[in-house]
Amino acid sequence: MKPLLRIIRLLIRADRRAIAIGLLLSIVVLAMGAALLGLSGWFITASAAAGMAGLGTLFNFFAPSAMVRFLALGRTAARYGERLTTHDAVLRALGALRLRLLRGLLAQPYRATERLRAASVLNRVTADVDALDGALLRLVLPGLAGAAVIVLAAALVGWLVHPLVGAWVGAGYLLGPNLVFLAGQHRARRPSREAEAALQATRNRLVEMITAREDLTVYGQIPAARSRTLEAGARHGAARTRLDRIERRTGFALDLIGGGVTAGALGLGARLAEAGQITPAAAAISVFVALALAEAIAPIRRALTEIGRMAQAARRVEPALALPAAARSTTQLEPRPALHLEALGYAPRPGAPSLFAPLSATIAPGKTVALTGASGLGKSTVLLMAAGALTPSSGRVTLGGTDVATLAPETLHHTLVMVPQRHALIAGTIAENLRLAAPEASETELWQALEATCLADTIRARGGLEARLGPRGAGLSGGQARRLALARALLRRPAVLLLDEPTEGLDADTAARVLAGMRAALPEAAILIAAHRKVERDVATRMLQLRHSPA
Repeated sequence: MKPLLRIIRLLIRADRRAIAIGLLLSIVVLAMGAALLGLSGWFITASAAAGMAGLGTLFNFFAPSAMVRFLALGRTAARYGERLTTHDAVLRALGALRLRLLRGLLAQPYRATERLRAASVLNRVTADVDALDGALLRLVLPGLAGAAVIVLAAALVGWLVHPLVGAWVGAGYLLGPNLVFLAGQHRARRPSREAEAALQATRNRLVEMITAREDLTVYGQIPAARSRTLEAGARHGAARTRLDRIERRTGFALDLIGGGVTAGALGLGARLAEAGQITPAAAAISVFVALALAEAIAPIRRALTEIGRMAQAARRVEPALALPAAARSTTQLEPRPALHLEALGYAPRPGAPSLFAPLSATIAPGKTVALTGASGLGKSTVLLMAAGALTPSSGRVTLGGTDVATLAPETLHHTLVMVPQRHALIAGTIAENLRLAAPEASETELWQALEATCLADTIRARGGLEARLGPRGAGLSGGQARRLALARALLRRPAVLLLDEPTEGLDADTAARVLAGMRAALPEAAILIAAHRKVERDVATRMLQLRHSPA
């Protein structure tokens, strides 16, 4: 529960004033409800007693009836204000939490983010944040408001009716529901976790079945994928059935508590009235207030089935929120810095040998260096370290004399761009994909980047910059998608460009023209290429051989 409590404090700190106002209005709503029912009970009983005594003409009907109308209308207005205030504050707090969570995920080591699956992460982040929105709306605010109103109502009943009756109402509504909640949440914890896990499995399997439908069809695996999805859905249904059963039993227990407290208040009031210590009208106040306070404990029923989900979501979310910010240098780089690799080495895990022998090189502005070596030796790893995405096990990477690990992200991203093997395109127009790198780029600049990568004629034939692509760039061939990713990199006008097998999927003639066009577009950039093909080595001004680490 500690992670959930820390998340709740974080949400409250996001807008303390709005949360405080919402809590106050929640208390007002419940208090007005209890006052409305208590006053109504007193009014009915007192007016009946006055009529039976022949004093009906002397009884003041107007003041109580006016107060009843005021409480009814005021309760409605307070409820509207409470919902508006608390929901707005919580939605803004969750928006900030979502951004902080995504920043935390992106701040993880590159190898950790590399293992993340987009569909799974998106479903998990969405589900966890959705679960946490109930922490304030269905747990904290109703709980605090309910407890405050119960204490206040018990004190007023003790003052207006009798201390014994007030103590009975307060003890009954404070102790009984809390015991039910503690017992119920213990029983609901496991099915709540199972229901959430099964729901996420259902979503992930459904998304995977849709995105991989071509391969599943080719290999005849659609029935098996469908069966796995339905099985996860069945597990979710079974867990939800158990939760619904617990919720019904909890509701029944709360109803019994409300009925017991009300019956006790009636019995005590009747005995006190019979003894002449209170009037029948005063006794009616305690009975109707006890009935009204059942509203204060009603949220326990729903919160009970969700608290397990909330706690589980908080345990997953909190570590990403707590990632420490690395110290960053405020050094301003020169316009055309050189890239230096100083005795660079990388071990995949602590104690393991380096993937390759120490590597040292300088990539000067205007030069193209081809990094060569056996497949799997670590060329992509060198580029990732040069981009600051991986931390070297030995040596360091500097840009203009400053270690890239200490550069502010804005400075690094403005100066250096890497195009990895697995480029990322989005569902949208060609222009939208290009403007991911340069949101303010003009159409002229977009066409210039496409011309440099020999893609302009293809895009014109497809309808121009407003031609739409499907998910992950569907609609382009592998080579066309590759060139679109390269064009996007050119729009950043980087001083250092890192390319991982940039001409994969292109014929030799097109590959040569693309590389020449990129150099013409960035004549003064330092370019480092992880080269597998002869055409990539041919454009280099220097070769850099990656060698196996000595035994």
